[in-house]
Amino acid sequence: MKNTKNSQRTRKLVLSAMMTALVIVFQLLATYTAFFGPFSTAIGLIPIAIGACLLGPLVGAWLGFIFGIIVLVTGGATLFFAFSVPGTIITVLLKGAACGFVAGLVFKLLEPKLKFFAAIIASLLCPIVNTGVFLLGSAVFFMPYAEAIGELVGIDKAGFGVFIALAFGNFVIEVLMNGLLSPVFVRILKIVQLTKTK
Repeated sequence: MKNTKNSQRTRKLVLSAMMTALVIVFQLLATYTAFFGPFSTAIGLIPIAIGACLLGPLVGAWLGFIFGIIVLVTGGATLFFAFSVPGTIITVLLKGAACGFVAGLVFKLLEPKLKFFAAIIASLLCPIVNTGVFLLGSAVFFMPYAEAIGELVGIDKAGFGVFIALAFGNFVIEVLMNGLLSPVFVRILKIVQLTKTK
């Protein structure tokens, strides 16, 4: 019994480390994929959603936190640093941790009843929460600078519309990628786990 618990704990640690590495690699790659506006597409959300579904909300929050650190380190939030350093750090780290935590929690609650659909819902919530917290952080920390930010990035919008325009293009891509890819990977990994335990 003790050996089984140790084995499960070791497996969880190894899988958590693998997912952490994937978040880092994916988000480093995303640095070069800025399709819309000044931000790269958060493809790091894919391993966050997978890890959150497989390993739970706390690991999901950890993966999201690492994602936030990579965004900050690679200059993904440079635009906002000029206006509020604390606001930028809080928003970026909070949106990452929140999206991983919510995805893991929702999957855990829905999985016994909805099985495969739980992964789809959790994976879709990951970019929704990520973008939602970004917009909330923008409202709290950056609203007074909306006009200046809009001018810097060439967005002809007023007030909060600047932040919606900044988030929209990447949000659509992130929802599509997470909604399509994450549930498939979760399903494959769960099958692999089941075969290993037999």
